[in-house]
Amino acid sequence: MRHTLILLLALSGFTRPAGAGDAPTARIPILVELFTSEGCSDCPPADAFLQQLDRQPFPGAEMVVLSEHVDYWNHDGWKDPYSSSFFSERQAAYAREFTLPSVYTPEMVVDGSTEFVGSNQAVASKAFAKALTATKVDIRLTSLSVGSDDILRAHVETAALPKSTKADLYAAVALNHAEFQASAGENAGRRISHTSVARSVTRIAPLRDNQPLTKDVQLKLPPDVDPKNARLVVFIQESHQGKVLGATMQPFSLQ
Repeated sequence: MRHTLILLLALSGFTRPAGAGDAPTARIPILVELFTSEGCSDCPPADAFLQQLDRQPFPGAEMVVLSEHVDYWNHDGWKDPYSSSFFSERQAAYAREFTLPSVYTPEMVVDGSTEFVGSNQAVASKAFAKALTATKVDIRLTSLSVGSDDILRAHVETAALPKSTKADLYAAVALNHAEFQASAGENAGRRISHTSVARSVTRIAPLRDNQPLTKDVQLKLPPDVDPKNARLVVFIQESHQGKVLGATMQPFSLQ
């Protein structure tokens, strides 16, 4: 899969845009959301693809990935333990934004701007190439820690938004890795592996054009999140769940 992905990216011109900066370590963030379900037999290949993206297989880009498990497959004999109506509603909002006739899984959404079947690497490579050319708003995430009280604390700073832009700052708590053995449904008997499984997504603050943000964030961890196996994803998204303007990710540290 890795060689296939690299080849597709090369063929689609997945390169750092000229004039994007001289720092050799600078990478352009791309938020990749996968709407998936353990009750969907078509989803495991997309889950595996997301895991590959999380390994950062190519230079120039920081792939910030989120696996968001919908709950509308739970009626089919298997209840996805990571599913939530929140993610179903988030996907439905995208469906309205993209004027889709209905929601489906697996669906991949890149920077809130492009959607496609989550296992389609050829289409994905083109979406990533397009996202890499977009101007992004810088986000700096520091002082991230989790204390014995299960409160996550972090300091977030953002650059100013482009003129006439309204957006929101979000923070997602996600499991680095998760596995489950499905005993029923379309994937019965199959052990399913996931990466960056979103357990909560919280709107932190509104952002307005020409106004940078500095904020100390505190979030109560969901009860099933082990800080040793978790990360914080922070992203800026235009109002009404539009285009993603910036994103970053950091694993937790313990006090």
